[in-house]
Amino acid sequence: MNRKIPVALFLFLISGVTTYGQEQVSLEQVLKLALQSNYDVQVSRYDVEAAQTDDRYAIGGMLPQISAQGSTTWNDNDQTLRFQDASRSNSGDVRSNNLSGAVQLSWTLFDGTRMFATRERLSRVADQSELVLKDQMINTIATVVSSYYDVVRQKQQLRAIQEQMAVNEERVRLAEKKLQVGTGIKPELLQAKVDFNAQRTQVLEQEAIIAQRKEELNLLAGMQLPPQYDVADTIIIDLNIEPGESFENLDNTNFSLMAARERIGIAALSLRERSAEALPFVDFFSAYTYGRTDNTAQINPFGAVYNRTNGLNYGFSVTVPILSGFNNRRQVQLAKIGVQREQVLYDQQRHSVNVELRNAFITYENAKRILLIEEENIALARENVNIALETFKRGVSTFIELRTAQQSLEEAYTRVINARYNAKLAETELLKLNGSLLRENE
Repeated sequence: MNRKIPVALFLFLISGVTTYGQEQVSLEQVLKLALQSNYDVQVSRYDVEAAQTDDRYAIGGMLPQISAQGSTTWNDNDQTLRFQDASRSNSGDVRSNNLSGAVQLSWTLFDGTRMFATRERLSRVADQSELVLKDQMINTIATVVSSYYDVVRQKQQLRAIQEQMAVNEERVRLAEKKLQVGTGIKPELLQAKVDFNAQRTQVLEQEAIIAQRKEELNLLAGMQLPPQYDVADTIIIDLNIEPGESFENLDNTNFSLMAARERIGIAALSLRERSAEALPFVDFFSAYTYGRTDNTAQINPFGAVYNRTNGLNYGFSVTVPILSGFNNRRQVQLAKIGVQREQVLYDQQRHSVNVELRNAFITYENAKRILLIEEENIALARENVNIALETFKRGVSTFIELRTAQQSLEEAYTRVINARYNAKLAETELLKLNGSLLRENE
């Protein structure tokens, strides 16, 4: 007997073979690649490296400055000397070689404690840059989780369409059979074919969406994923997050808040630096110098043919700022404003994060309730389509009733798939805000 493979089943099998030939990557693999190769994370890592470099060399501001210099000069001049006693007048070529060198030391012993404030500020900047990096990493993780499960969602939607295609193909077969035996009508067959072709188009469109979402996910992973890959089939959701777990110790778990708090400390240290500039500066200086002049040709009877000097000098200097056009006062006032501004920004961000967290928990709880309803609803819609199809086969119901049941199932599939995805997004947002999303992936 020659049996034809249903088109919907054939498309499903082809899709399965294509997927089977692709390497499946897990969410953990994508996250690992993203934390290593994501471009935003790499930029933040370079910022941390630059801040840590400043911190490592900040001790140099407390050390003396030592420099050395040397020079040698050759002179060849035509010189004329005239005295009152004409017999002593002379002229001719004068040649000499001058050699000099010096080693100098300058050491600021006291600058109003500015050097200590600068050292501490650079250390705090390094700490703050690490918090910014962690905040960027947690944002990247959240984006990757959202993007990865978006691909899973689109895959589930594709399978839902393919399942519906099998029902529509059965409608076409039954309509053709009924038309052949004279119990059917042609509009019924035509409508069944139209619905079936519409779903074939939906399959193509859905496959294109999946391909696009995979490219976007690969970009988040720094283009490190295989050219052809597949993702998981299910969306894993934690439905047991409690409010206390999210709100507890938020000031010390949310990395954006921790970074904002560091900025307040950095601004306070900048104020210390500006205030120190109004105090006296005490410097120690010392130098060893060497000089030698060798006049190889000399016409001045009173000039030395050879001269050499060398020696050590040292001392202290005190600089007292008296008036600088109120520049220091202006800088101190600006630094105070900077501290106040950072405090206001921190308070604003703290309240904003708390509101975001409360809203995220409301969304999370609501998403769980919706998911439970839609999971129940999809089972009812499936059963309804099966009953409608069987009664349609026996001629008890019309194709309009079957089509209505199908549309209900299509809508139920879309709602339950979106409900799963939205619940995952709500869970991810909660973990992101309380900082545990990064701790889970470290």
